[in-house]
Amino acid sequence: MILDKTFPPDPRVANEAVSLIEKGHEVFLFCLKYNDELETETIKGIQVRRYKSNKFIYKSSALAYTIPVYSKLLVQKIEHFLVENNIEVIHIHDIQIAETAFKSNKKLQLKTVLDLHENRPEIMKFYPHLQKFPGKFMISSTKWKSKEEEFIKKTDAVVVVTEESKNEIVSRVGKLEKNIFVVPNTVHKSYYNKAKIQQKIIEKYKNNFVFLYVGDTGIRRGLQTAIEAISVLKDKIPTVKLVIVGSNSSDIFLKQQVEDLNIQKYVDFEGWQNENLFPSYIMASSICISPLHRNLHHDTTYANKIFQYMSFAKPLLVSDATSQKNIVEKAQAGLVHKAENVEDFIEKALELYHVQVASVKFGENGKAFIENDFYWEKTSGKLIELYANLNL
Repeated sequence: MILDKTFPPDPRVANEAVSLIEKGHEVFLFCLKYNDELETETIKGIQVRRYKSNKFIYKSSALAYTIPVYSKLLVQKIEHFLVENNIEVIHIHDIQIAETAFKSNKKLQLKTVLDLHENRPEIMKFYPHLQKFPGKFMISSTKWKSKEEEFIKKTDAVVVVTEESKNEIVSRVGKLEKNIFVVPNTVHKSYYNKAKIQQKIIEKYKNNFVFLYVGDTGIRRGLQTAIEAISVLKDKIPTVKLVIVGSNSSDIFLKQQVEDLNIQKYVDFEGWQNENLFPSYIMASSICISPLHRNLHHDTTYANKIFQYMSFAKPLLVSDATSQKNIVEKAQAGLVHKAENVEDFIEKALELYHVQVASVKFGENGKAFIENDFYWEKTSGKLIELYANLNL
C-alpha cells in the first residue's frame, strides 16, 4: 500500500490492510515521516515502512500535477520500498501520489489497484486556498481530473466508496464495471457493541431535544442551514439544542451566524473531540443530521457519520446529496430534506419531533441495516474478492 502521509491515523487504510491480513495476505505500507517516528514498525499486523519527508515535499504535493517536483522527490523512495519488500501488488491510496507510484512501477510492471477515497478533483474546487492567489492560478482541478482519468484507465482495478461513484466513473471514463469495487467506510461491529459511554455527556443533555452533528464543520457541510433552522425551531421545540462536535477554520462564520441570530443558548460548539466520545454524543442525541450541500463529490460519497448515527439507533435528517439520500431511504432510517433549504429542514425536523413513533422506527431500521448489511466485516468483502481474483 502506498500512502502520501503519516500513519497512523488513517482508518480506511488500517481497516483495509487488517482485513486483507486476516485473509492471509502480507501487507506492507509505504508512508511518510516528518519527525523521529520509527522507520520500521508493525501495527495490527501491517508492516509499516516510513520514509523521510519534509515541509518542501509536503508543500509540493499540492502542485503534483502542475510541476513534477513532488514525483521526482518520491519516486526513488517508492522504488526502494517495492524492491526491498518484494511487493507483488501496488495498492495506491488516492491520486495525489498515484503518478509517482506508477512511475516507480515502470520497470517492475506489477499489478496495481487505485483506491479513490473521494472525488479529489471535485472537492478541490471548494478548498479555500484554491479560491485565491496563488493557488487559484497554480493548481488546476481540471488537470487533476484529467490525471485521475488517466490513472483509472491504466490501473488493473479501482476501489471506490459508493455505487454512485462507481457509476460515475463507468459513464465518464469507460472503465469496465467488473474492474471497479465498492468498499464503503462502514463501522466495525465493535464500534457500537464495545463503545464506552461517558455518562457526563448523557447527563449534560438529558433535558434537551438534541440535533447532533459530528465531524468536519466546513461550510460545504451545510451547518448554516441547521443553524438558521434552529432560530425557528427554538419556538416550536422548547428544549431544542443543536450540538456541533467538530471544527474547521470556517467556524468563525458559524459562530457569527449564531450570534447574529441571537441563539447562543440553543447551539453548543463542542469543538473537536476524541472520536471515542462520538458514541456518547450520539447516545445523548434525539436526531442526528448531515445537511451536506449538493455537489458531485458529496453526491458520490458518504459522510461516514451517518453509519455511526445509525449504529446507535438514532433517526437521521440528511440532505438530498445523492449517495446519503439513497442509503437513508434504502434503510428507511430517517427523513431527507432539500440541501440548503431551511424551510424543508424545519418541516422534516418537526415531523420527526412530533411523530415519535416514526422516529423510533427510523432508528430501529437504521440499526438493523447496519447490523445485518452495512458493517465493515461484511462490506469489506468486495476488497477480499478483488484480491482473490487478481491474477498475479
